[in-house]
Amino acid sequence: MKLIKYDLKKIEGYCDIFKKTPQELAQFVNNISYAGDPGNILMGMFYVFSSLNQNDFAQEMQVKAFQYRKLYRLTDPTTVAIKLLVLSGPGGMENNAPIDFIVQNKNIRLDVLFITLDNDSFTEIPDHDVAFIAIGESTAHLPILEKISQLLTHWPKPYINPIDRLYLCRRDRLPKLLINHPNILIPPCLRISREGLENMAIDQPLTIRPIDTHGGLGLEKIGSREELNLYLSQCQETQAFYVSHYVDYQSKDGKFRKYRIALIDKKPYICHLAISDDWIVKYLAAGMHEDSTKRAEEQWVMEHFAEDFAVLHHDALFTIADVLDLEYIIIDCAQTADGKLLLFEADGGAWIHATDPPDIFPYKAAIMQKAFDAFEQLLIKKINHSKGFTERTP
Repeated sequence: MKLIKYDLKKIEGYCDIFKKTPQELAQFVNNISYAGDPGNILMGMFYVFSSLNQNDFAQEMQVKAFQYRKLYRLTDPTTVAIKLLVLSGPGGMENNAPIDFIVQNKNIRLDVLFITLDNDSFTEIPDHDVAFIAIGESTAHLPILEKISQLLTHWPKPYINPIDRLYLCRRDRLPKLLINHPNILIPPCLRISREGLENMAIDQPLTIRPIDTHGGLGLEKIGSREELNLYLSQCQETQAFYVSHYVDYQSKDGKFRKYRIALIDKKPYICHLAISDDWIVKYLAAGMHEDSTKRAEEQWVMEHFAEDFAVLHHDALFTIADVLDLEYIIIDCAQTADGKLLLFEADGGAWIHATDPPDIFPYKAAIMQKAFDAFEQLLIKKINHSKGFTERTP
């Protein structure tokens, strides 16, 4: 593979767009122009409409952008200390980790190379210091992941998150790897066909979700045959599911708490705590913006994470990082009544950010910066090790 330097004009990525007010975003859309570059214009529109959850139109824009090229620049600092190349698949941040949230305000130039199933030769690849595989594990992504895996056998630069390790994150594989740890609770998960569900006995509460969904999409708790039949009637097109035992992790105050933690270079960094009345905890739906009491608890947990939660669950977090052996992985977890770490999922394609309104969440930016700095140090470590240098700071 030959490394080629490309002179690219930066476009607005997710992080840039998330920072805009509705008025600024409307003005940006009306005036979007990248000096007549049709690829940049179309990919810029993809990021805008993907951010607005207009996914069908966003996908249409992305497909059209691919007709011009598959390489786009999302950050371009005046002083470039690190050239980072992110390998992504088609789709948005529901499929690929949006790394621009992490490297904003760093001396890191971020180029995104989209890998598709087209017959691209890849005899020439963009010049970079280190690459990052941003695609999360899923059956739908398997052909792209396999293609990237083949490319990586001849890759000329260091890279983060080998494909064979990402495969271990699959929902029915991860429990088998961690089931014997005394301080981790992760119930067995079965990958089961629609026909298998139709014939399965329900003798305890279950959780069920379609294969390849994240963020609670399609996730339901099932306690009876009638509920299961109703669920199946509402997703007629789905032919495969993940099924697991339901674990009641409700706290004494009746709330459910879900922690998002980044394991970067196998060290844990808190990214948020969501507190909800619903057992399916989604940060945006949990009322964190509206409830100052919830935010006060999140602030305490985030500020004291290193000497509290991370100490209490040190062995569990270390084991997860060690077993997966990935240098960047995001986990969602909770704490059971008897003090175990309840692990929901591990995903290399999940995202972390610091775009919450600072007037409502004044504590978050400084804490998230710890994770962002750790990611930068990981890049430096990978680059230096590939050159045979000792670790250094920038």
